[in-house]
Amino acid sequence: MQIRTLELQNFRSYIHVSLSLTDGLTAIVGENGQGKTNLLEAISWIAGMGSFRGVPDDALVRLGEDAAIIRATVVSPDGREQLIEVEIPRVGRNRIQVNRQRVSRARDLLGVVQVTVFSPDDLELVKSGPSLRRRWIDEALVRRYPKHETLRTDLERILKQRNALLRSAHGRLDGDAAFTLDVWDNKLAVAGNAVRAARESLLQEMAPRLAASYDLVARKAADVETLYEPSWNGDLGDALVVSREMDVRRGVSTVGPHRDELLLKIGGAPARTHASQGEQRSLALALRLAADAVVREAGVAEPVLLLDDVFSELDPGRAEALLGALPGGQRLLTTAAWLPPAATPDRVLKVVEGTVEEVSTNA
Repeated sequence: MQIRTLELQNFRSYIHVSLSLTDGLTAIVGENGQGKTNLLEAISWIAGMGSFRGVPDDALVRLGEDAAIIRATVVSPDGREQLIEVEIPRVGRNRIQVNRQRVSRARDLLGVVQVTVFSPDDLELVKSGPSLRRRWIDEALVRRYPKHETLRTDLERILKQRNALLRSAHGRLDGDAAFTLDVWDNKLAVAGNAVRAARESLLQEMAPRLAASYDLVARKAADVETLYEPSWNGDLGDALVVSREMDVRRGVSTVGPHRDELLLKIGGAPARTHASQGEQRSLALALRLAADAVVREAGVAEPVLLLDDVFSELDPGRAEALLGALPGGQRLLTTAAWLPPAATPDRVLKVVEGTVEEVSTNA
């Protein structure tokens, strides 16, 4: 998979920029605050991920403008070319077209182009609470099995409706509300059991890739484990019966996939609390590499790799190891400082105050 052209208008710091992109490694260089990451952010948006920095869509619109535009042509491995056009208004709904055909949601772009993003914030996958790890495994599931997006969307909708009912009960259920809660409990049990099974299955599939990726990046072998810790035992339907009184009292769903944990261990100890900073960074990179590997090996897609200033947070040895662990294909990396000696980019693009120019790799 390859992004052949990228055009931005009033997106972040860019008034207008139009780029032709190629296969191989492209280094995007420039001082901090010049707009390097914005280019990768636009690519992650057209992959259905939104901003990988987690900012709302209206923050992507250049100050003083009404809307941002992204246009890109994407070429699949079989040579088929697709045109993606996006309008992100400051107020109102986004407009998205693929080959001039309207699609209703950004998530509908998930099957058109896939990306794997590496950023310094990935360290939070290891150090923070479970919500980011749940998001990581769910995103990996959608990339590995695109139809899983429907199940994820159904689960979000069911939880939203069930929680709204619980809040409206104000700690007490009458007959009608109890019947309605039974309906949502049945729906949540079906979707929740399915999500848990899918997560556990993918973690098993990913386990050898994660161990191998960690050993490569850390440059030493270690016993790396991912343990799925659900918030219930047995069938979710039975657990919801047990938790109903508490759920009604608190006004929120206390069991389900939205409460599950994914525990990461190195050498038998929790990585979040016992691993060194270097070990945590190696594990975060390994998580991204493992998710990318299962997608590639399944033949689903060859994701475009986006590396946002990752080398600034790595020591030279881990930086070299990461470069050696990266799969082939289209890779774009940003840097404000240095590149490891092993990084021999095919192209270098320099960003200065929202403008992009090509620099000779022989300079």
